[in-house]
Amino acid sequence: MAGDFTLDLSLQVGKYDVQKLLGKGATGTVYLAKDTFSGKEVALKTIEPEVFRDPEFGTVYRSQFLNEASLAGKLRHPHIIAILDAVVEADSGYIAMEIVTGGDLAQFVKPDKLLPVEDVLQIGFKCCGALDYAFGQGIVHRDIKPANIMIVQGTDVKIADFGAAFLKKSQTVQTAAMGSPFYMSPEQIEGTELTLHSDMYSLGVVLYELLTGKRPFVADSLEGLVKKILIASPAPPSSLRKGLPKDIDMAMLRLLGKRPEHRFATWNELAIELSRLGALVLPPEAIPDSEKFVSLKKVAILSALSDAEIWELARAGKWSRVARAANIVKEGEPGTSFFFAAKGEVKIVRGGRLINMVGAGEFFGDMAYIWGGEMPRHATADAMTDLLMAEFELAAMEKMSTAGQLHLTRALTRNVVDRLAMANQRLANVR
Repeated sequence: MAGDFTLDLSLQVGKYDVQKLLGKGATGTVYLAKDTFSGKEVALKTIEPEVFRDPEFGTVYRSQFLNEASLAGKLRHPHIIAILDAVVEADSGYIAMEIVTGGDLAQFVKPDKLLPVEDVLQIGFKCCGALDYAFGQGIVHRDIKPANIMIVQGTDVKIADFGAAFLKKSQTVQTAAMGSPFYMSPEQIEGTELTLHSDMYSLGVVLYELLTGKRPFVADSLEGLVKKILIASPAPPSSLRKGLPKDIDMAMLRLLGKRPEHRFATWNELAIELSRLGALVLPPEAIPDSEKFVSLKKVAILSALSDAEIWELARAGKWSRVARAANIVKEGEPGTSFFFAAKGEVKIVRGGRLINMVGAGEFFGDMAYIWGGEMPRHATADAMTDLLMAEFELAAMEKMSTAGQLHLTRALTRNVVDRLAMANQRLANVR
């Protein structure tokens, strides 16, 4: 198998046909390859035999490779690189991953290449969900840095490289001192037990760098860097980039707290704060992804949906801000879509008579979706207040995963049943 790992691109690695070289590092090579069974393109990371044989670092490299290989098929989140397949032999191995072609965040940490502030906050929000999911699987990444956050498109990112991760359920020997020094938390440097707050600190360094083009701590030596991480206070980001709100200073400095308890208590708490900060720097008419996700995540009837399915739903909707008194649908019109009132209230009228009020976090017009095709609208819907609203077309919903569609259909059916029960109760009270 050792011959599979040369630069001769005519060879096959396992079931993968190598197409072209994507990159080569100190420990291995990444190729664009095609799965000969499915025809799907993958990023194929291979390890050279001499890497595992290295007398000084071979054991560490093998441990990292086994770590990542052990996660094949286990991490399923829209903001984590999917590891599809892995083979590790005595002196070589490969890992097949989903391919992401937008590069990584390292290209946006220079002062003249900075992303818009709102984009940085959206990226941070999505990383929170991914790292919360990973921690729920017993994983602390331990190497969060710009080069390990890959760009899909716009602010859609995927966290990569779990080679340094601490896996609670791992059977392999795991090295304590792993990670990149500039991004390591104080507790990681000190070798104490790591929790989600260590990755939270590292993400804080990444966000600080993306916002300002500077790292919070730099020094001429590793010893000097460690000392600063342990005892120095970083400059407020607003002192390094004009126009940053003071609230962003507070959040970033809290993320870089010296002790875990100084930081945000949970990933969700941090995500909500990043979403709030996003609203401070966005124009009023903008609808960021974080606002869509948070609105749907709060809905009780969607509690059976995973975060991945909530993201599917958020992306399937046509989101808009609707002015007070605007008409949404008219009674008798044909329709195949349903609606979600994220914020505000909707008045439902049939035959000129008020039959229902829909509040924030509720769906309406969902019979068309449950029916599975075009049907006449049973009522008119008008905005009672200014609205944040999403419309979901049947065709868009059919692109969701089967599990997501099933959970959503169950939720909407229960919603209709609950509305009918309430209507029956009102009729009973009238009598």
